[in-house]
Amino acid sequence: MIKYIRFSSDVRSALYSDDTRSWQIQLQDGSIYRSRFLITGIGILSEPTLPKIEGVESFEGHSFHTSRWPHTPVNLAGKKVAVVGTGATGVQTIQEVCKDAGHITVFQRRPNWCAPLHNSNIKPDDMKVIRSGYKEMFELCAQTRAGFLHTVDPRGTFEVSEKERYAFWEHLYASKGFGIWQGNFKDVLTDPKANKAMSDFVADKIRGRVDDPEVAEKLIPKDHGFGTRRVPLETNYYESYNRENVELIDINETPIERITPRGILTTDNEFEFDIIIYATGFNAILGSYDRIDIAGVNGCRLKEQWRVELSTFLGLQINNFPNLFMIMGPHALLGNNPRSIEFNVEWITDLMQYMKERDLTRSEATPEAVASWHEYVLGQGEGLLTNQVDSWMTGINSNLEGRQKRIIAIYRGSQSSYRRRCNEVAESGYAELNLI
Repeated sequence: MIKYIRFSSDVRSALYSDDTRSWQIQLQDGSIYRSRFLITGIGILSEPTLPKIEGVESFEGHSFHTSRWPHTPVNLAGKKVAVVGTGATGVQTIQEVCKDAGHITVFQRRPNWCAPLHNSNIKPDDMKVIRSGYKEMFELCAQTRAGFLHTVDPRGTFEVSEKERYAFWEHLYASKGFGIWQGNFKDVLTDPKANKAMSDFVADKIRGRVDDPEVAEKLIPKDHGFGTRRVPLETNYYESYNRENVELIDINETPIERITPRGILTTDNEFEFDIIIYATGFNAILGSYDRIDIAGVNGCRLKEQWRVELSTFLGLQINNFPNLFMIMGPHALLGNNPRSIEFNVEWITDLMQYMKERDLTRSEATPEAVASWHEYVLGQGEGLLTNQVDSWMTGINSNLEGRQKRIIAIYRGSQSSYRRRCNEVAESGYAELNLI
C-alpha cells in the first residue's frame, strides 16, 4: 500500500472541476494528483501560532513552538528557559521542563483551570484485563454525552447536601481522566451559581498545592469558570511552582514589550534566556484549512466563504464544494475525538458506497441543508457557559489578526444527538444532498 501514500508532503492547493467532477490537488513540490473525492483529515489543532510580539525572530538562542519540538534532543540541563503560555501544552511542558532546567521562567497571560490526570504505569496483567473489555468499553462510550467513559451526573449541584456535594467533588478530583469535567453534576456547565461553587472548590485545591499564596492566586482563573474552557490535565503542575528554579511572571501586570537577541524584555525587566519555548496555541479549526488554497464551484474560495460565515453540513460537507468531505470539520462533534473520527469515517464511507452502487459522481450539500444545520448547531449550544467565554472553541485567538469575533465553532450537543441527525440523513437516502 506504500505506493498509494506520499509522506512528508504539503498540499498547496485543491481545485474542483465541475466538468470532470473531480479535484486537482497540487503539492508544494509541484506534483499534481486528481481524484473524484477529496477527504480532509488535517486536524483542528495542527497549525501553530506564535505570539504577536515584536522581535520573535531576533532571539539568538534556541526557540521553538511546542508543536514543532526539535527532533534532536534538547539539552535543558543548567539552561535558563522561558515558557510563554500556560494552556494545555504549556502545562505539560512546564511540569516536565522544570525537572531538568537550571531555571525556568513562565510568562502567563491567562491561567487555566487544571485537574490531576492521575496517570500511572499499566502492568501487563492489567493491560490484558483492559483489552478483554474493549467491546463493553466502546459500547459505553457510544452511550455517553461526549463519547468518554464518563458521563454527566443526572443530579443538580444543589439537589444534594453540601456534604454529599463536596464528597462527590473530592472523588472526581482524585479520579483518573476527564471525569471531573465530563462526569460532573448536570448543571455545572450551564448554571452560573453551580459553576461558581465548582470553581471555588478547585481554587481551594490550587491554594492547597501552591506554597506561595501570591503565586497561587495568579494561577487561579478570574475571567472564566471551571470547565468553560478546555481543562488541561496535569501531573504535579501546581507543585512545579514550589520549586526554587521556577518563576511565574504575570504579563498582565508586566507586559512583554519585545523579544530581544538575549531574551525577553518586559515593562519591568529584561530576562536573559538560553531557550524560549512558545506554548502559544494554534490557529484552531480553520488554520489547517486556511493554509491550503481550496477552490470549489466557479472558483469559490473556502477561506473567503468561511470569512463571511462559518457553516457546514454535519461538519462533513460544504455547499459550493462538491465531493469534498471533512473529518472533524467545523461544527462537527468534538469530545472523545478518536470515537468521533471513527463515526465520521464510517458515515463518509457509507455515502461513497451508496454513490458507487448508483453510479453517482457528485455530492454537494444544499444551501438549505447547510442553513438548517447551522441553526441546529446554535440551538444545541444554547445555555452553555462555554459559549460565553473567549477560547479557540468559540473562534477567538488573540494571536491572530481578524479573529476577535466570538462564534460557535464546534458542535455543542450530545454525541447521541449528533449521530442521530447524521443517521437520519443517511436513512433518508441523503435527501439533503444534491447527488448526481
